Amino acid sequence: MTEPSLLVRHDPAIRTLTVAGTTQLTPGFVRVTVEGAELDGFTSRGPTDHVKLSFDAGDGSSETATRDYTPRAFRPAGDGRLPQLDIDFYSHASGGPATRWARGAVVDDVLTVRGPRASRLVPDGVGRVILVADETALPALARWIELLPETVEILGIVELGNESDAAYLEPAHVNRARVVWLDKRSGALERSVRNVGTLGDDTYVWAAGETTGLIPIRRYLRRECAMPAHRVKVDGYWKRGEAGHDHHAPIDPSDPLD
Repeated sequence: MTEPSLLVRHDPAIRTLTVAGTTQLTPGFVRVTVEGAELDGFTSRGPTDHVKLSFDAGDGSSETATRDYTPRAFRPAGDGRLPQLDIDFYSHASGGPATRWARGAVVDDVLTVRGPRASRLVPDGVGRVILVADETALPALARWIELLPETVEILGIVELGNESDAAYLEPAHVNRARVVWLDKRSGALERSVRNVGTLGDDTYVWAAGETTGLIPIRRYLRRECAMPAHRVKVDGYWKRGEAGHDHHAPIDPSDPLD
């Protein structure tokens, strides 16, 4: 039976880092690698951890933009190299400040990284995990696959606007998990979730992506299926038409299930 996830808190940290390089992973994803001695002691133990990034907004206003992102990979110092952190940016069509910064990032650009303040570990006692995501949540989905025990059955349901971005997941990810790729169609994610079969006591569901589209999925899982809160996590990473959406905000304020 699935147990509530353990929350591990970390000492607060604000790190001023520099860009070591960038890599275009897919048409929609660019990886920015930052480094610095201040990364010593960096810790990220949960699949849904996030760091808060501060950078030049890039709109000519000289203002600073702040956004939350998944710390994709950390490498301690070694062989004369400073510790490094990879952060993967998905390029939204609207081209917000994070997209502009990542597309234009060059070596020695400065990035301020805060956190993560805590790590929510993978749940104990889980036998099956269903991961529901759009492109923006693929870095976290990849971390889920990497951190879950080999004994856990994993189903990924991912909607993409550009099928080429499916290459973001490495062969090791798609060999470990069964991944279903969906075109962006109204209601496609919800229909797929409704067709996953019995959601037993050892099943955990994580869903992240565009907030509005996740509301019916959350209602289905929590209301119709009566899944308890410790077996469901739905996180609105962004919201269509709203710049700088706070993913900590309630998914559906009119229906406060948690």
